[in-house]
Formats: sequence, structure tokens, C-alpha cells
Amino acid sequence: MNKIKVGIIGGTGYTGIELLRLLRSHPKAEVIVVSSRSEAGQRVDEFFPSLAGQCDLVFSLPDDATLDECDVIFFATPHGVAMKGAGAFIEKGIKVIDLGADFRLNDKDEYQKWYGLEHTQDNLLSSAVYGLCEINREQIKNAALIANPGCYPTAIQLALKPLIDNKLIDLPHIIADCKSGVSGAGRGANQANLLCEVSESFKAYGVGGHRHYPEIKQELSLLAGKSVSLTFVPHLVPMIRGMQATLYVDLLNSEVDVQSVFEGAYKDEHFITVLGAGNSPETHSVKGSNFCQIAVQKAPDGNKLVVMSVIDNLVKGASGQAIQNMNILFGMDEWLGLEQIGLTP
Repeated sequence: MNKIKVGIIGGTGYTGIELLRLLRSHPKAEVIVVSSRSEAGQRVDEFFPSLAGQCDLVFSLPDDATLDECDVIFFATPHGVAMKGAGAFIEKGIKVIDLGADFRLNDKDEYQKWYGLEHTQDNLLSSAVYGLCEINREQIKNAALIANPGCYPTAIQLALKPLIDNKLIDLPHIIADCKSGVSGAGRGANQANLLCEVSESFKAYGVGGHRHYPEIKQELSLLAGKSVSLTFVPHLVPMIRGMQATLYVDLLNSEVDVQSVFEGAYKDEHFITVLGAGNSPETHSVKGSNFCQIAVQKAPDGNKLVVMSVIDNLVKGASGQAIQNMNILFGMDEWLGLEQIGLTP
């Protein structure tokens, strides 16, 4: 088959360069256009020296006609951009994968509350498929528009899915204690993310309300078929990549073999690895990869269970999952272009 023609809108951020890096080794896809208003006319490999000798594209404006020649468009843009631009591509039969939040929340009022923007595309919102591959694989296959999940929601949902599917936990009392590297805040200049501000420090943020909270609550409730309540506290840790979600849940039956439940649930999932009993995952084990590692351990007393889930926030938490969605959309093996294993050390 001919290679899938890929366009990237908003190619200068961390998710943009991750798309370029990963797609460079994809055997059945080729990036033919990358847009950026701010860098239009500059060679991509001059802006990203890591691509020297690997990419001869030049950043174009977002209205470049070459975008209309694509089979799929990735929006790696700030919130609000895909909402305005996705429809025109979909009308031309071009698939759209949005790495932002414009189509993640089903309720447009919730979107306005958490993102401060009015949602003006009711039809697109109602037709978008939430692209967490291990949960919505069948819906993704026939989608025209995919809402790529956020990084925290990805790590949390994968950690809880086997428990919710098997009705093993008390749904109103979930605690999600999460840590992320600084790249999760994006590439824009921000004093709070300077080396001197984050190095040798550790802090919680968004305790009173983080943008990923309504997405997590929405999707867990859909998975459970009823309302799920959780306490979600993200933390910023002094590293570039990596994310760990540690979930504290109450088992309804403390005698259940949770290890076997998780191993059975994910035995056929290429990108999910359930570690052996007694092990704990580490973020560097998945750094640069699209893999998620999960471990479960019971607390010494009572019915408390601890579930640990680690991903690379820029890969499985963003660009890698977007490519996994593309692979499903076009009927390809999900792991194409995503076989990189974690970098150690």
C-alpha cells in the first residue's frame, strides 16, 4: 500500500517534535507537511537540530494547500485551534487527531468552565471518539475525529480499568496521587518551569481543580456505567519526562487475587506490561516509549490496594498514543512506528 500522508499542524512544541521523531521510523506513514505560524519558512531540522539529516521539510503556514493532500492531520496546537480548523479537513475526508482538549469533554459547558473557551462545534463534539486505544479500540476504527486523551487521564484509566470492569472497588473513594515531569507543561516560556525554580524541589499543583479532572471523572464514570468520585492531586517533579499515577482504592473483597485480574486483563495488550508481584514500576523504564507499566500491591492491613502506573507523558501520554490511534484508524498493526523500548539509564 502507499504510505499514509501525514500533516502536523502546530509542529514546534514538544508533542510536535515527538510526532516527527516517532513517525520518522514508521514504515507506512510519511509526514509531508508541518505548519507553524511563528516559524513559517524555516527548515524543520534547523529548528529541531535532532532532526538534522532526517527531515528536509520547511514549516508552512496553517493554510498550506499541501494539508489537503493528507490522509490524516494531527493538531498539536493550543486549546481552541482544532475546534476551529478540524471541520474543514473532515469535510474533505481527511482524518483528524487532536492532541489538545477541544473534543475530550462531552459537555461543552464543562469545557468552557475548565478551559475558558466557548465550544462552538456541537456536531464535531458529538461525533468525536475519545482515543484511549485500550478502551475504545472498536469506536476508533471508524472515527473521523479522535480526541487524544490527556497524559494523567491515560495513566489513571489504564490503572483502574481492570478493577472497574470487574466491579472490585468502592467507586466513591478513589485517590489518584500523580507526579509528572516538567515537559507536561509544554514548551512555552514560563518562569515557574525554569531550571532554578523546579530543580531540587517538589510540589503539588492544581489541588483545587486541574483541567484533567473532569476528563478523568467523565471517562471513569462511562467505564463504570455510573458516577465515580475521586480525589486527584498532581505534582511536579524535577525531571523532564515521565509520569507516575499511584492509585489508592478500597477493595470490596480483600481476598481477590488482584495480580491475576490485571495479568488477565492486559495479556493481549501490546503496550501494557503488568509487572510481577512485589515489583514497583519506574518512569525511566518507559522513557521515550509508548509502553505503560503497571504494578499492584495490597497494603499490609485492611482492604486497601495500591496501583502504580507509569508512562512517558509525551509518548503514551500524547504523541505515541496519537500514532497508535492513527494505526488503528488505517487498519495497521498498532505498534508500527512505536516499538522503541524505554531508555535506561
